[in-house]
Amino acid sequence: VQLQASGGGLVQVGGSLRLSCASSGRTFSTDVMGWFRQAPGKEREFVAVISRSGQSTIYEDSVKGRFTISRDNAKNTVYLQMNSLKPEDTAVYYCAARAGPFLRKDPAGYDYWGQGTQVTVSS
Repeated sequence: VQLQASGGGLVQVGGSLRLSCASSGRTFSTDVMGWFRQAPGKEREFVAVISRSGQSTIYEDSVKGRFTISRDNAKNTVYLQMNSLKPEDTAVYYCAARAGPFLRKDPAGYDYWGQGTQVTVSS
């Protein structure tokens, strides 16, 4: 299984980025997909998760209303649209996949991980 994350970069406060994560080696539509992030010196934390069909989502409180997770099962890709970015959003962002129907916030509940993409928000 490979998860390839992309789309990170340097952006100013208030700006936007869209992260993508392409999956291969599995039947993408059977996986719940999540986004996590890890800032320097901090533990990896949950950002958002989306159900297999895309109809259900959960967000971490600090990103609600600013970030949107979506997926395209025909393209085997999950996205994270990030708007109104803040300096505290600076982190390496990881996509992750888990088999089965349940949406999880705990990183330990995920079976496969992408390599991460750096997001830096400058003030």
